[in-house]
Amino acid sequence: MSSSKDAPPPLPEPLRVAVADSHTHLDMQAGTVEEGLRKAASVGVTTVVQVGCDVKGSLWAAETAAQYENVHAAVALHPNEAPRIVHGDPGGTSQPLGAGGGWSRQGARVAGGQAALDEALAEIERLAALPHVKAVGETGLDYFRTGPEGMAAQEMSFRAHIEIAKRQGKALVIHDRDAHADVLRILREEGAPERTVFHCYSGDAEMARECAAAGYYLSFAGTVTFKNAQALREALAVTPLERVLVETDAPYLTPAPYRGRPNAPYLIPVTVRAMAATLGLPEDTLCTALAANTARAFAY
Repeated sequence: MSSSKDAPPPLPEPLRVAVADSHTHLDMQAGTVEEGLRKAASVGVTTVVQVGCDVKGSLWAAETAAQYENVHAAVALHPNEAPRIVHGDPGGTSQPLGAGGGWSRQGARVAGGQAALDEALAEIERLAALPHVKAVGETGLDYFRTGPEGMAAQEMSFRAHIEIAKRQGKALVIHDRDAHADVLRILREEGAPERTVFHCYSGDAEMARECAAAGYYLSFAGTVTFKNAQALREALAVTPLERVLVETDAPYLTPAPYRGRPNAPYLIPVTVRAMAATLGLPEDTLCTALAANTARAFAY
């Protein structure tokens, strides 16, 4: 028998102005795609961006977007995926990328892993060229789950994704966890695509100003509703309205008061209302901006 923690939260009051979930993982959620989309639409969430995290998930995202008019795809190798491919182990932490000398067997492993990474990136670029794929992501850096041994592979993969996004004229979706300075540095060094989105923005107000000045979009998830997230609300407050997006990152990051329970696109209204309160804006005004911003960011 499932506990209340496993039970889906109730449907929120519908939004009057329809919005998009700018980042979700339908393939990781309970129920069918049709059920998830129908439930979301019933509360005013009429569009979703389905995000792939590896080759298999990216292929699924592209196929799903081709099947459903209100689903758009983003394709990529998640930052934690690159070290796994290069080093050939689940943690991506065998040895630093390019280790040589006494590490001859490891060096051979890495050489083979580099070929595997190149092959995976080629498939991501093939998918990124499809018309219903609107973004390359989520890509970036994650220093929370990958240690120093995997950082070089992450950075190599991140730079490659930036180039793919620019070559294909697609938006870039950033995953940035505990890596703010390096993510911003690499974007400066490579030159960010015209449309760049920080998914599940986690920086402070100062970083938000820097991102806004660079023309990046900041997407806020259920984390903005958490009691201990005052710094995140301060970041939202200084972000220009035309640069703000909303997302679920479902099935993760369920907004309060349902934190810890399964997340899904239909819970976007809970986060939107918290954001409107933070910004001191009427709900409809924020929703109108969010809808326009998401369509502009992802060019659909």
